[in-house]
Amino acid sequence: MTTLADPVPGGRPGDLRRVASLTAELAARGVHGIVLAYVDTAGIGRVKTIPTARLEAAVSWGVGMSPVFDTFLADDSIVTTDVLGSPDGDLRLYPDLDQLVVLAGQPGWAWAPVDRITQEGERHPGCARTFLRRIVADAADRHGLAFKAAVEVEWAVGLDTAPGAEFVPAVSGPAYGAARQIELGDYTADLLAALAAQGVDVDQIHPEYAAGQFEVSVGARDPVAAADRSVLVRQTIRAVAQRHRLRVSFAPAFLPEGVGNGGHLHLSCWRGGVNLHSGGEGRYGMTAEAESFVAGVFAHLPALTAVTAPSPASYLRLKPSRWAGVFTAWGRETREAALRIVTGTAGRRDQDANMEIKPVDLAANPYLALGCVIAAGLDGMTASLPLPEEITGDPARYGPDEAAALGVARLPTSLPQAVEEFRADQVLRAALGPVLADAVTAVRLGEAAAVDGLDDAQVAAAYRWKY
Repeated sequence: MTTLADPVPGGRPGDLRRVASLTAELAARGVHGIVLAYVDTAGIGRVKTIPTARLEAAVSWGVGMSPVFDTFLADDSIVTTDVLGSPDGDLRLYPDLDQLVVLAGQPGWAWAPVDRITQEGERHPGCARTFLRRIVADAADRHGLAFKAAVEVEWAVGLDTAPGAEFVPAVSGPAYGAARQIELGDYTADLLAALAAQGVDVDQIHPEYAAGQFEVSVGARDPVAAADRSVLVRQTIRAVAQRHRLRVSFAPAFLPEGVGNGGHLHLSCWRGGVNLHSGGEGRYGMTAEAESFVAGVFAHLPALTAVTAPSPASYLRLKPSRWAGVFTAWGRETREAALRIVTGTAGRRDQDANMEIKPVDLAANPYLALGCVIAAGLDGMTASLPLPEEITGDPARYGPDEAAALGVARLPTSLPQAVEEFRADQVLRAALGPVLADAVTAVRLGEAAAVDGLDDAQVAAAYRWKY
């Protein structure tokens, strides 16, 4: 509706004049409150809310919230680092009005993502949204690059009448089945209507593989807007489900066995309006720069899992032969490889070609995940890394010697293993900066310790309704 590109304490006169008009418009549309949303290190969506009449004050001076949330775990316990986890201090949440929307799934409410700013007016080094914005800006300055990104959203729909923390699927039809679509046709139709009213263009929505599971794919945007959109889509899915007396889970593994919920990332590099993943002389039309970008992501995959698969429940999902992408492998339309090259249909490849990163779930903070993936790709581009040999089929079929010869290795099988890889990866740690890097390490180790000694069923239950 309006833009607040660089929030500072006190606001700017032009912004404040627009805010007065915006406040009146929201009130006329029956909006009583505004959700100020961000995602913490553990991937939990946190909010503060304000009455609509307080929007001008929020734009001018922000809304207070403790920095301690950078080291919250999913169960709301707190870990500490040398600089985070203290009860001291305060941050200000500044709404990004360019992304403010009226929530069709929650009548009476609007929603906006926030930037976290110190009381002195500086960007907080633990703000994941600021981190992603910085990575994107650096890529533009150093390489002349822009990006298009999208986050797939998978979720399980259960009955809200199920006892306690149990999950009882709300549909009984088979995977991808027409029966599922019919059983929850009213719910998904209302969801589509809400997303459309909020300006979210949906590419497809359909029943998925696991019990009660659905997936929605939305149009690509710049990385910050794509991460914002992922948070907004989940807010909407949950709100519409509640109005239908349904309960939803975005957890990586909502049951201890079978296929869990993914949050695959799609990303493409652009320069001057040209997609570098199409029209080149490399494999499948990639330019040399695009190949090196993919190679950089490939090289950092083990460490990236600490960011893209950040929950103990993530490792219940990351199993071979489940299309979760648990091997260091890439291929065109190879859904068992960690990196899937999507060329798109002939006639649309200059627009649609991209790379999909598969070992990602929705416990991941989308700002951290996209920022770290881009940092890894830029490292490959800077070093002109070669992309190794492509694989086809399921990498699980390879014996140890053949896998080693092809460079196919299993990604970390536990969160502590992923943290070890992350700690050794200087590129990702430097990109995040010391505050965010330490928060990632502390929170991941805290999550692992919180479930130490639990079996798979207990781990799944511990996170089922956290995401």
